[in-house]
Amino acid sequence: MAKKEMIAMLLAGGQGSRLGVLTASMAKPAVAFGGKYRIIDFPLSNCINSGIDTVGVLTQYQPLRLNTHIGIGIPWDLDRNVGGVSILPPYEKSTNSEWYTGTANAVYQNLNYMDAFNPEYVLILSGDHIYKMDYEVMLDFHKCQGADVTIATMPVPMEEAKRFGIIVTDEDKKVIDFQEKPEEPKSNLASMGIYIFNWQVLKEALIQMKDEKGCDFGKHIIPYCHSHGKKIAAYEYNGYWKDVGTLMSYWEANMELIDIVPEFNLYEEFWKIYTNADIIPPQYISSDSVVVRSIIGDGCEIYGEVYNCVIGSGVVIEENAVIRDSIIMKDVVIGKGTIIDRGIIAEDVRIGEHVTIGIGSDTPNKAKPDVYNYNLIAIGENTQIPDGVQIGKNTAISGYTTLEDYPGGILESGETLIKAGEQL
Repeated sequence: MAKKEMIAMLLAGGQGSRLGVLTASMAKPAVAFGGKYRIIDFPLSNCINSGIDTVGVLTQYQPLRLNTHIGIGIPWDLDRNVGGVSILPPYEKSTNSEWYTGTANAVYQNLNYMDAFNPEYVLILSGDHIYKMDYEVMLDFHKCQGADVTIATMPVPMEEAKRFGIIVTDEDKKVIDFQEKPEEPKSNLASMGIYIFNWQVLKEALIQMKDEKGCDFGKHIIPYCHSHGKKIAAYEYNGYWKDVGTLMSYWEANMELIDIVPEFNLYEEFWKIYTNADIIPPQYISSDSVVVRSIIGDGCEIYGEVYNCVIGSGVVIEENAVIRDSIIMKDVVIGKGTIIDRGIIAEDVRIGEHVTIGIGSDTPNKAKPDVYNYNLIAIGENTQIPDGVQIGKNTAISGYTTLEDYPGGILESGETLIKAGEQL
């Protein structure tokens, strides 16, 4: 088969448990972002913009939405006879079927896929970050350094460094030490989870470390390469990069898109973000509606008021509804007179008339205070909310809910309402 200089392995198996009800039935990389995209569109677009035309997407958790979205890769120009995009789920071997247990284990299980292209270099990416990066520039750096492995790093504030894998380098950008989420960081260079390996080096490390439990790049593969005298370089990246792993960071990253001069610009001609978008009619905004500083997707019908929102395609907002500081994903219907503040509302939700969402005290969520916080309200896909109810802050709702589920017509702040299996 034709030899490829560099192929990419994109890890997209993550459940994204800190996104709560948003990822109950889809993998984190498939979650909508910015009105018309899904999170995985960003690393995929980076690949094609960087001239990488062979991408293996390693899926695992709830992959259906992701697989359907990627398809055969046409929107990213990744429908190639040789290379292109390939979905690589865990598969049954003759002896036993193994789930991917760690990031490196997932790549190890696909050695044959990589071997088929016999690349010089393998780029390892994560499917759940929002950023633009030219991987060719990183590859040039890797070659100049004569490195066996290059880790993409970015400077973070020192007080935040303990949340990351931290890289310590000498003056030649060579990695001399690294610390996994250290209490006392020795530097503020954080690993971005983006690696370029010389193929033979990666292959050897994966085979040698294959029996490690939950084999992972940061914990096992990089230390193995380091202890075996491989040259590891740190490539410093200074652009926009956002891990949208929590509801708050996901909400913030969406809200930043509507700044007058967004830090992350979706509109640049030379670095397009490609997606698999539905072919739908244009939006309709009625004469009585008010829309201020918002992104409105195709096919929307807006009859109410929208302030500082990111609205996906096919959303209907009826008369006298007021939506503020919220993310509304595609095909949501919001009834007349409903008021929503700081909502994150997943796809295909139906919200009744005269509902109020995001009122009351900022009581912490009782079940998962570390997931549902910052006064956000998360509503999972296909949820139904009846007319006239009031919903407090730091709440999560999922499923087909009826008036009986709201004592006195209210879901108090900090409560969670998950109805499963009632509406088939």
